[in-house]
Amino acid sequence: MREGSAYIRTDLAIESAQDFSRGGQSLEGVSVRERDVENGEIHITHVHIKDETGARKLQKPVGRYITLETPYLAKEDRSYHQEITSALMEELRHLIPDINTKKILVVGIGNREITPDALGPMVVDHLFITRHLVREYGENSKVTRGLGTVSAIAPGVMAQTGMEGREVICGIIHETHPDVAIIIDALAARSVSRLNTTIQLTDAGISPGSGVGNHRHGLNRESLGIPVVAIGIPTVIDAATIVNDTMNSLMEALEQRGVYQDVYDAVRSFDHQEKYLLMRELMAPEVANMFVTPKDIDETIGRISYTISEAINSICHPIEGDISCPS
Repeated sequence: MREGSAYIRTDLAIESAQDFSRGGQSLEGVSVRERDVENGEIHITHVHIKDETGARKLQKPVGRYITLETPYLAKEDRSYHQEITSALMEELRHLIPDINTKKILVVGIGNREITPDALGPMVVDHLFITRHLVREYGENSKVTRGLGTVSAIAPGVMAQTGMEGREVICGIIHETHPDVAIIIDALAARSVSRLNTTIQLTDAGISPGSGVGNHRHGLNRESLGIPVVAIGIPTVIDAATIVNDTMNSLMEALEQRGVYQDVYDAVRSFDHQEKYLLMRELMAPEVANMFVTPKDIDETIGRISYTISEAINSICHPIEGDISCPS
């Protein structure tokens, strides 16, 4: 992915890594490993950006990026969502060892008034909050036995509060002294197939709004002073990317039929970035800056936010029974 003012926007490390793989380029400073769980219905990819060389190549901070992919994430199937929850819990344990013994601050980034951006606040709505109970009754009382210490905040966006999210979160950390922050945010993807089907976890933190070109201060260990794990799901995609993908499908269909071979050969010589930039130039300015989300986003965000909250609730409070709040 080239540097510059116009680039294919994505928050997913796996998409950046796949671009280099497709181009046959070396991924020095980056390791990638993959596996399937639940009979291949959940595909998990670990991308580890080990040093600054890898960070420059993928334009992502150094850290571990774990991607869970499944077409069933947005489906209305509670039994399958339980399988996703279990996989998500396992990966969270990799990033936060002994998580159930730590004081956790969950931060739901986003604007709850805009559905594609409401993932973070909606996850917070479903969480089982316990910090106040632990402070009131102690850690080993009958009330709190088996419960972790969880607090949460949905700080809103600057247009609503006049404050950077980092300012709000740093103030909370200063007063409450959590051991680790789990930050939930909606992401932008490069591929339509990843919308609402992919979960990314990373210990590299997050830059709110970066996927849609609205950069804010990063939320990471350096800026917050405690370990940070970010959980995100892509809910929007750049309109130019959709046009680019459609044109690729069209050119492949024409090539199979032997039609406009010269045009196909010319376009095929462009790399992924060059084709994207061409689409942006051909599109009307008001369309090129649009972001698109699926029409059933309201129901989808509701289900996905509940699945994420179940994973956090279950891993932080390892007691018998379902303690999640109903959707």
